[in-house]
Amino acid sequence: MAPFTDRERELVTQLHADGKGRNAISRETGIHQKRVSAIAAELGLSFQRGGARTAAATEARKADAATRRAAIEEQALAAAEKLLGQMFSKAKVFNFGGKENDYNERDFDEPPFADKRAIATSVQALMQTALKIAEHDRADVATSGVDAWLEHMTEDGTDE
Repeated sequence: MAPFTDRERELVTQLHADGKGRNAISRETGIHQKRVSAIAAELGLSFQRGGARTAAATEARKADAATRRAAIEEQALAAAEKLLGQMFSKAKVFNFGGKENDYNERDFDEPPFADKRAIATSVQALMQTALKIAEHDRADVATSGVDAWLEHMTEDGTDE
């Protein structure tokens, strides 16, 4: 491998300081990825992910996902309630048929049994979705509790 130029070192140092990864530096400068890694190693720079910035970004992403799950859970519960309301409300039953493809309709106090069964199945699916989301978010809290308990149990009892 040819010796590194001062310009290459300068580019890698600057782009690394800007938070760019090895592949991004390679694309931007045209310097081969292996060469970027070698220059970074010579300069004591690391492309390892981690640290406070990555941890903060991960926590922010988790919080955003939890907010989105909560919204979906709320929508599923609202849809289930709406469907339950339809189960015992007035219903219009209609059909197209016959040689002339006639349209016929009739009003009932409640939907027919087959429609009630379909509504009940839909309500069940929506409720299961909401419950699974709630369990997922509770599992995160429960895991944190277990972690805290394990940490407490494994302490050596010294105040250093």
